Amino acid sequence: MKRWGKMMSIALTAVLAMGTLAACSKPSDQEAQGTIAKIKEQGKVIAGVKYDLNLFGLKDPSTGQVQGLDIDIAKAIAKKVLGDENAIELKEVTSKTRIPMLKNGEIDMIVATMTITEERKQEIDFSDVYFTAGQSLLVPANSPITSVKDLTKASKVLTAKGSTSTKNVREAAPDAQVLEFENYAEAFTALKAGQGDALTTDNALLFGMAKQDPNFKVLDETFTEEPYGIGIRKGDTEFVNLVNETLKELKENGQYDAIYEKWIGKKPTK
Repeated sequence: MKRWGKMMSIALTAVLAMGTLAACSKPSDQEAQGTIAKIKEQGKVIAGVKYDLNLFGLKDPSTGQVQGLDIDIAKAIAKKVLGDENAIELKEVTSKTRIPMLKNGEIDMIVATMTITEERKQEIDFSDVYFTAGQSLLVPANSPITSVKDLTKASKVLTAKGSTSTKNVREAAPDAQVLEFENYAEAFTALKAGQGDALTTDNALLFGMAKQDPNFKVLDETFTEEPYGIGIRKGDTEFVNLVNETLKELKENGQYDAIYEKWIGKKPTK
């Protein structure tokens, strides 16, 4: 009887050990479940967007509404998945927080003026390009600065943390002082307060700032090419394909051109 009890104890231990190993090797629910299935289960798309960038994603404090080109693109994707462009939750992200929020499952996709880079491709996947911008400078209307080449050791250039803008301007103007802020709204406030000589990011974003305050202008010169893509969880090919299909349909049926002209004020360059 004692021998039988001992054998049962060994068997039970083995079963428990196998269960533990299985639990350790089993992927998390988030990893096992694709984004499309997750979206359908929660009944909405949770999109990471900017709240502080005019023309792309700007929150109106009086209404609480967030509007812009990125928002319209995100809504089109929600309509593709769920049949309703309003089946969407817009969650604020910054250049610094957007990738971590995507990776930990807080958001389903990033639609936030995000430049496709090889470095970022190591962490997440991207859709096809949905907007092509170029980095430039926003300066006071009476500024003597006409080119990135005019930036000297005495020049203070403002930008946002976690953006590609910092790296690019340091390469284009290695002598300039670069000051980073939490987001572009803070950087623009600092520029208006005289804390810098120029603000740098993609010209599409700068046009929005200049539209807010005519005391500033965007230089015609661009010193980079910035292709924007929609950020998607690494390895989720199914969702990447769906987003790319949506973008293709928008361009073929003319909706993309309408969205572009609505916010940028001109037709996109073919």
